[in-house]
Amino acid sequence: MASEHEPLKMRKTQTAQPFPQHYAYIPPRPRPHSVIRRFCTIALASTLIWILIAPFGSILSGKWSISHPYEENGRTWPGHHSQVDQEELRQILRDVPSSERAMQWSHYYTSGPHLAGKNYSQALLTKQRWADWGIESYLSEYVVYLNYPVDHRLALLKEKKGDDGAKEYEVSYEASLVEDVIEEDPTTGLTDSVPTFHGYSASGNVTAPVVYVNYGTYQDFEDLLAANITLKGKIAIARYGGIFRGLKIKRAQELGMVGVILYSDPGDDGEVTDEKGVPTYPEGPARQPSSVQRGSTQFLSVAPGDPTTPGYPSKPWVPRQPVETAIPSIPSLPISYTDALPILKALNGHGPKAKDFNQWWTRNTGLGYKGIEYNIGPTPDDVVVNLYNEQEYIYTPIWNVIGVINGTLRDEVVVVGNHRDAWVAGGAGDPNSGSAVLNEAMRAFGEALKRGWKPRRTIVFASWDGEEYGLVGSTEWVEEFLPWLKKASVAYVNTDVGVRGKRLSVAASPILNQVIYTATSLVGSANQTLPGQTVYDLWDKKIKTMGSGSDFTAFQDLAGIPSIDIGFDSDRDSPVYHYHSNYDSFYWMQKYGDPDFLYHKTMAQVLGILVAEIANLPVIPFGAEDYAKALAEYVHKVEDKLDAYLNPPAKILSASVTDEEMFELRSSTRNHSSPSLASTISKHTPQTFRRSLARLRKALQTLTYHAHHLDLLAEELRHMEENGEIPWWDLPRKIRHHCNVRKVNTKYKYLERSFLYEEGLDNRPWFKHVVFAPGLWTGYSGAVFPGLMESIDGEDWTNAERWVDIIESRILNAARGIKLQRQ
Repeated sequence: MASEHEPLKMRKTQTAQPFPQHYAYIPPRPRPHSVIRRFCTIALASTLIWILIAPFGSILSGKWSISHPYEENGRTWPGHHSQVDQEELRQILRDVPSSERAMQWSHYYTSGPHLAGKNYSQALLTKQRWADWGIESYLSEYVVYLNYPVDHRLALLKEKKGDDGAKEYEVSYEASLVEDVIEEDPTTGLTDSVPTFHGYSASGNVTAPVVYVNYGTYQDFEDLLAANITLKGKIAIARYGGIFRGLKIKRAQELGMVGVILYSDPGDDGEVTDEKGVPTYPEGPARQPSSVQRGSTQFLSVAPGDPTTPGYPSKPWVPRQPVETAIPSIPSLPISYTDALPILKALNGHGPKAKDFNQWWTRNTGLGYKGIEYNIGPTPDDVVVNLYNEQEYIYTPIWNVIGVINGTLRDEVVVVGNHRDAWVAGGAGDPNSGSAVLNEAMRAFGEALKRGWKPRRTIVFASWDGEEYGLVGSTEWVEEFLPWLKKASVAYVNTDVGVRGKRLSVAASPILNQVIYTATSLVGSANQTLPGQTVYDLWDKKIKTMGSGSDFTAFQDLAGIPSIDIGFDSDRDSPVYHYHSNYDSFYWMQKYGDPDFLYHKTMAQVLGILVAEIANLPVIPFGAEDYAKALAEYVHKVEDKLDAYLNPPAKILSASVTDEEMFELRSSTRNHSSPSLASTISKHTPQTFRRSLARLRKALQTLTYHAHHLDLLAEELRHMEENGEIPWWDLPRKIRHHCNVRKVNTKYKYLERSFLYEEGLDNRPWFKHVVFAPGLWTGYSGAVFPGLMESIDGEDWTNAERWVDIIESRILNAARGIKLQRQ
């Protein structure tokens, strides 16, 4: 079994020696001619010097460093030798990925159910195919806490008087809780299809009146409390969207509600709706009325992974922790809008209407044409809902597939991954478009290996299991190998939903901006309105901050490894993507999502080149100054939030903000109407906090200065590499160059780690990054400087000052880490 430092054991044939200990040297025979003798002496002496110095130079450049966990048989002679240069590698990564092969992969992965812990055969086949391409692979197993559905029921009940006068109920509507079988879409009719349920939902049987809670954001519940709507003892019915579903349930639970129903409102589907005359799936691209979004209800913004092993890997022998603070204790069910209609109609005429609250309650409401008035309720006492949910919780194995291409630099590693498990038999978009993309990129790397290519840095490929429940497989793997990853990992590249539309969507650490621009500019667009257009040309160039919701979370927020999440997304004019539904199927992808699988091919090309640029270029293609500039922008966001606290705007118009901005506003935990007077009691005030932010600005000036000079040196070294400016015989310059490359790469590699704070964020210590985290009450979207933002929301200025101290120390630590000696 591998140790925490060794994900893959070294083979017995490997030597721990950094370089050969003995050299055979035979002196030249005497020559009659002194000139010849002198020439031979010089030649042999030069050869000996080269033999002695070259390993030394390679040690300095990291090529003969201490052994790493994925070392292959034997050793590579000092220096990076490959029969395939970078431009040839790029061409291979463009030429090999195939739309036809991607289609075959999509069909394979989506042909049957593959829930977490129930996809062993897919894990084995994935491992075998990777091995067929020359990529050494193995299974990484964990024993984790998961639930599987047993039974469920949702019924609308009407009170009637019994013969003896006792209270009795009759069923006025029984929800089907199933998705319609569609003849053209084969996987919707599988007998072993996965029932509709929530991961990590609580078992329970409750009967109570219902309250409509809009999206179930923190501020939605605050609006209900302000309107004196009784929540305790009631069942919430909430719309999906905006924030992570588990946080909707978390807040309802905190306020004493006894159950939660979640449905997908077609008002969130943009322009492609039945109300606007667009036919529903399968006849058209609008939402199928019976579609149901399954999903996890774990409290994702508190900690991902197995809830019984927070912070350490789920091995069979480890102790298990209570789960009360990590997953819900009240039952919940996901339903279709067809099943939601009778319940929402039962609310008509009861309690205030959504339009009586504020503009946020009427945004994207899409069932008015079905007779829904969006009353809040609660339903009258004689109309209740019975919500029954039975789940089986067990400890079960899950299987990550890990593949390795060893590089010549054994202490620099790039990890790239996609998750394999899905809530449904399909999953053509989530996650198996990403699975097809990853496999096609890996097949291209396999072809490069056949042609004699060897990467400069080790590449680790991962097919994660258990992502859907709460990023379980990737989190446990990172927790197991955290010391090694912190020491060796350069970057993590993630593709989850590789394709569900035609709009490129990217989230990344700012240090990776430039390599993303480069990779997208090297791949032709799948939709070229003009000949020669690249993915970069048709992209809006927006790179979002890292939040959560996919497997990059543990890499970025726990290990401090700069990460990327990339894929082609849908927009408000795209065919409706049936997220976590049976209709996220191969048939839907083939008819509406990516009919020719051209975007799958394009994303495989982008992914491959992105990984190759990071893994193979002599100087890591990072931009420290981009990171420093982004941090300055984040401080500005903190100042904007503080300004809004001190001078609340009269009104923020709903039409003036995007959906993402709306959910950020509506997830704040403070009262937006006026500042609290309680803050004047402490010596720390909003005003003192504002003055303290100037310290962050000053620290960032120092970081920006050193980042600028580090990037300048990196660019100079790249220029020397590309132009071959150092002659082969100039050994001193070669050694200095190797040392400088090594120095720059090390500084780039550890820059992100400088922003880790081992005590973690307030009330969620698993998250260690002081710059990035999922929003406390959003879960999906990224919060910047969460310690500061949450302190403003909580009006805790003492804590805000504490976080200024912490962040300032992290920034200055980062500046020291990248400072060049000559500065």
